[in-house]
Amino acid sequence: MASAVRGRKFLAVMLRVAPWFLLLLLYCFTNLRRVNVRNSQEDTCPLRMAKSPKKSFLLHSRSTKPLSKECFPKTNIMFMKTHKTASSTILNILFRFGEKHNLEFAFPDGRNDFFYPSPFRCSQVKDYHPGDCFNIVCNHMRFDHREVSKLLPEDAVYITILRDPVDLFESSFHYYHRAVPLTWRIGGENKLVEFLNSPQTFYSPEAYNSFYLKNLLFFDLGLDNNLEADDPRVLTAIHTLSRRFHLVLIAEYFEESLILMKDLLCWTTEDVLYFKLNARRNSSVTRLDPEMRAKALRWNGADWRLYQHFNASFWARVEVYGRDRMRREVEELRRKNAEMRAICIEGGGAVEAQEIQDWRFLPWQPVGESSILGYNLKEDTDPKFRTICEKMLTPEIQYLSDLGVSLWLTRLWGWLKDTIY
Repeated sequence: MASAVRGRKFLAVMLRVAPWFLLLLLYCFTNLRRVNVRNSQEDTCPLRMAKSPKKSFLLHSRSTKPLSKECFPKTNIMFMKTHKTASSTILNILFRFGEKHNLEFAFPDGRNDFFYPSPFRCSQVKDYHPGDCFNIVCNHMRFDHREVSKLLPEDAVYITILRDPVDLFESSFHYYHRAVPLTWRIGGENKLVEFLNSPQTFYSPEAYNSFYLKNLLFFDLGLDNNLEADDPRVLTAIHTLSRRFHLVLIAEYFEESLILMKDLLCWTTEDVLYFKLNARRNSSVTRLDPEMRAKALRWNGADWRLYQHFNASFWARVEVYGRDRMRREVEELRRKNAEMRAICIEGGGAVEAQEIQDWRFLPWQPVGESSILGYNLKEDTDPKFRTICEKMLTPEIQYLSDLGVSLWLTRLWGWLKDTIY
């Protein structure tokens, strides 16, 4: 009897561990296969080789601006896609813009990310050859400016997005904790609170996927996520990022962020229309009291200093842009977004994953649950709006496939997690 019980426990543990072990092997195999160290000037993308937009596109964009402030739309863009920051919605905007204007994307090979969490290398780009030029780089990566800059012309605009570190930590913990073995031994009904009460008990910097548990923004941006907030290297890193990025968006002020991005890129309001993608249902969000929020801030102190710095610079830009002007632009964006919701979305809002009728609009779900909402396309959508509606509703994985990206490894992992869990 005892041996049978031990056997069942062993089998349960193996079923829990096996998919992660297999995924780790697959990631290691592909990373070893793709990483290629180079140090040659010929790797750099020359400006003359960059693909330019069509003349008609330039004329249309210029016509939307006052003559006193004539500008040309920017088409060379690096968007550093950070985790759990509404970055998937920005990605959809970039996919639509790039596809509409036939721009060149640098895409990963076999996955939806550039072999994250490995540091980015140009060799991770599908079919890359030294000197190749692209217009847009926007998939998940661990940022390395020197490597990314080889893919883009010198006039490329660098953009990223940040989120309040407490809310980001809560979201990351919820979404990834089953992928972080460190959390498997946390007891109690609320694993997040248990972790925050004694993080050092459960955390080890060298452990598999541990970066999801501490200063995830710092990690995504290629920095040391184990630095404490008072370490002088934190401030040095922040100042370096200030020089690297032309605009840092703030997730809590998403509409204002899009207006600043539109202005910087000389795009139109139609270019930045959006539906919120990859949103969680409210019931899955852990509400932290002030004490727990303070603990989460201390634990993610480097991210907090990062956020404070760029939140301040964000509002300084809003002041320069003009508060009244910003208010009018946000109102216009909300009005046009509401129009598109009425045209495109059945019921006017997001629904549970189980209620999504078309797999093309089913978002990727975390391991072991279906907490990410999606949309249903209106059956009687006006034919002239149907294509744009479909694109605005399409999640990242399906959109990448539509753009011709091979996602065999991502889909294999998706099959594994859905089959076992």
